[in-house]
Amino acid sequence: MYDRVTAVRRALTESPADALVERLAAALDVGYRITATELLQVDYRLSALLPLTGGDAITTPGHPAWRCFDHQEPVLHEGVGYFPVSRRGERVGVLRLAPAPTDPQEYAELTEIGTVLAHELGCVDAGTDRYTVAARTRRLTLAAEMQWELLPGRSRVRPSFSLAGQLEPAYAVRGDSFDWSDDGHRLWLSALNGMGEGVAASALTALATHALRNARRAGLSLADQAALADQAVYACHRGAQHVSVLLMELELATGLMTVVDAGSPRLVLLREGKAIEQPLDAQFPLGMFDGTEYESQRFRLEVGDRLFVLSDGVVDATSATGRYGGSALDRFLRRTGPMAPLEAVRSLLGDLRAFVSAELNDDAVVVCLDWTGPQP
Repeated sequence: MYDRVTAVRRALTESPADALVERLAAALDVGYRITATELLQVDYRLSALLPLTGGDAITTPGHPAWRCFDHQEPVLHEGVGYFPVSRRGERVGVLRLAPAPTDPQEYAELTEIGTVLAHELGCVDAGTDRYTVAARTRRLTLAAEMQWELLPGRSRVRPSFSLAGQLEPAYAVRGDSFDWSDDGHRLWLSALNGMGEGVAASALTALATHALRNARRAGLSLADQAALADQAVYACHRGAQHVSVLLMELELATGLMTVVDAGSPRLVLLREGKAIEQPLDAQFPLGMFDGTEYESQRFRLEVGDRLFVLSDGVVDATSATGRYGGSALDRFLRRTGPMAPLEAVRSLLGDLRAFVSAELNDDAVVVCLDWTGPQP
């Protein structure tokens, strides 16, 4: 029996790295009589959906493609179908197909194919620049190129949590970054800010990130991870440069959060509609002194809690009306309650850009974590 999804999957897995969408288009024409196939990738700033093969970017809020991207559900509009292209919560973009089938079975199959395409794009990413280049509205600075290559992704979804993060200015970020990993039992999350400007700041953050990953993968405690990374940065710069970092480890079965604050960003808890700044025990940034010892602190999340990690580029941003990190920020954080983490991050940074009425002068990182509770 001919299985259309299997045929499409085979076409993708056998495709050259740079020809995924063309091979997909040929398979969809045979299996579903779809004659127009386009991949719309979300750009680095989360503000445009860019056609792979060229053409106008989609930037209008409320456009069917954006509705598909934001809600992660297929959208049918005037004979055109839009399907999410996502893998494990990482939103790559949207698949635009025409003429869109109206049969529910075909609709479900095309939704599955969008996921298959997302995984294939992840597999070939290291072997071709085609998709990476097509997702840019302009050239990245060298420092920004280094920072984006360092990231674990931009969003992640598991049964017990949802997670998203974003860097700004997306095309010129310098020393701010974030990192995460999970093993089904614990989630590790960090937000970093290397001092300095340009490539020097980016290289400093990269050193700290790799040192923290090395310590984490060796099974060290959170405090020892900070100590090892501190030694690595100090050994290279002898205290002349340092990295501010917030380290977190969440036990997914209990909601117990362990934190090490080493010159960290702000940590805000959103619970039952209230934004509460989480008090942290401030300690020295990584690399400031030789042999710094770090201590961790703990608090427990409740099911439904949302955490925001906000760098000083968010909290300290100013305009003619004052500082963003006061009541304006708290009001907006409360408004994000119904949003998915990536939508909340994108909306918050859009509100920040509107507040300053210009490009951000300082790096800004926003990370949003929802804990949905222990899962079987």
